Amino acid sequence: MRILISGSTGLIGSHLVRHFVDSGDDVYRLVRPETQRVSEPDRVVEWDIRAGTINRRKLSGFDAVINLAGENLSAGPWMDERKRRILKSRTVSTSLLANALAENEQPPRVFISASAVGFYGDRGDETLTDDSAAGDGFLADVCKQWEDAAKPAAQAGIRVVHPRFGMVLSQDGGALAKMLPTFRFGLGGRFGNGTQYMPWIAIEDVVGIVDHIIRTDSLSGAVNVVAPEPATNAEFTEVLGEVLSRPTLTIVPAFALKLMFGDMAREMLLASQRVVPTRLTASGYVFRRPTLQQALEGVR
Repeated sequence: MRILISGSTGLIGSHLVRHFVDSGDDVYRLVRPETQRVSEPDRVVEWDIRAGTINRRKLSGFDAVINLAGENLSAGPWMDERKRRILKSRTVSTSLLANALAENEQPPRVFISASAVGFYGDRGDETLTDDSAAGDGFLADVCKQWEDAAKPAAQAGIRVVHPRFGMVLSQDGGALAKMLPTFRFGLGGRFGNGTQYMPWIAIEDVVGIVDHIIRTDSLSGAVNVVAPEPATNAEFTEVLGEVLSRPTLTIVPAFALKLMFGDMAREMLLASQRVVPTRLTASGYVFRRPTLQQALEGVR
């Protein structure tokens, strides 16, 4: 297959590049001008999101285009300017790419444009399937606009899939990598009362699911990329402590998290999203690490 990936240096993107290259696929990277110099020049497609330009000639003939571009949500406090950048980094880039693909004479068979479980907002114990309505809050609004930005591709007849990623578990980066030092020192613990559900997915399954989406023509629209066994924050804390053989007695009060992180704490650390992978399961995907114990067993 011939595959184009934006956000190829991030946690998910780097694992996907490695997987597809190892599988013998022809992998290209969608890159900004300032990063092109560190990539293979014959394996890149150039775009400039700020200028609204993209090398449309090089967009032709891909089997799949995977869009992972977007500013890191946890890289800093959510002040007004940062919220604006988080939103624009997703919607403007996705709109630019979707429109360019829609107008291409040789469009891809599938356009996989990332989203997140933040789409559902804070929903308590409600079981959330791929068809559940959007929730409220900043992240829910971001995800709705992010997905809407890909509509031109779908309207042009391209199969568009929005993988709504849960928390990706990997020692290479993301939330787990940030938690590990604290837990290794025996200072890990739950956030608030710990009853909030934390949708999670092992990085091995993220790679497997994206590959599965490309090869499964029946999948389109929203797809929950989460493990089949939802876990609360308290359950996650307990399992990680057991895997590391460390105590997890610390409790970080909800009010303290809100004071330190504001909206980011409310929507990323304390919000509850009991998300299940209904469409993935129905499409025949077999999870490689379906339980939290299996997902964390390699962490040391």
